[in-house]
Formats: sequence, structure tokens, C-alpha cells
Amino acid sequence: MTLSLENYLIVSGMLFAIGALGVMTRRNLIMILLSIEIMLNAVNLSFVAFSSYGDNVTGQVSALFVIAIAACEVAIGLAIAVLVFQSQRTISTDAVSRLKG
Repeated sequence: MTLSLENYLIVSGMLFAIGALGVMTRRNLIMILLSIEIMLNAVNLSFVAFSSYGDNVTGQVSALFVIAIAACEVAIGLAIAVLVFQSQRTISTDAVSRLKG
């Protein structure tokens, strides 16, 4: 049983929609970062699926770059979350808006 390109794109679209819904509805900074990671993984799935069905490695190389960028995003995002928690004692996004000077 082989899966077609459409099946991979449907799963990718569903993952991206779940991630976008999480970004729009969550107030917790950590949950927003996790939702962004889900969206990036959906994009990676699309890149690899197109690369596999197109018989080239461009999509797979692009997916590796996205993974590297996602790792940097997590490190910076968690550092910001720790700093917000130290100053506000919460990681709610409302606390970030109170930091405006």
C-alpha cells in the first residue's frame, strides 16, 4: 500500500491548521511556541513529500534548514519565557504586553 502525495498534503494541512488554531487561541507562551513547532513540522512534511514525489533533494535540504531555524526559535522563545516569568511571575501573553515601556 503506497500513499499518494495528496494524503501527505492533507495531513500536513491538518497539522498546520491545528498549529494555527493553537497560536490564535492560547494565552500561554509555551503553548504558543509548541503550536508554532507544529506548524513548522507541517511545512517540513510538505517539503519532504514534494521532494520525494519530485525525485529531488531540494525539499529535504529545505526541511533541514527549517529544523535548524526551529531549534533556534525554541531556544530564544524559552529564554524570553524565562525572563518574562522572572519579572511577572506568569507566562501569559498578557504579561508580555505589560512590559511595554
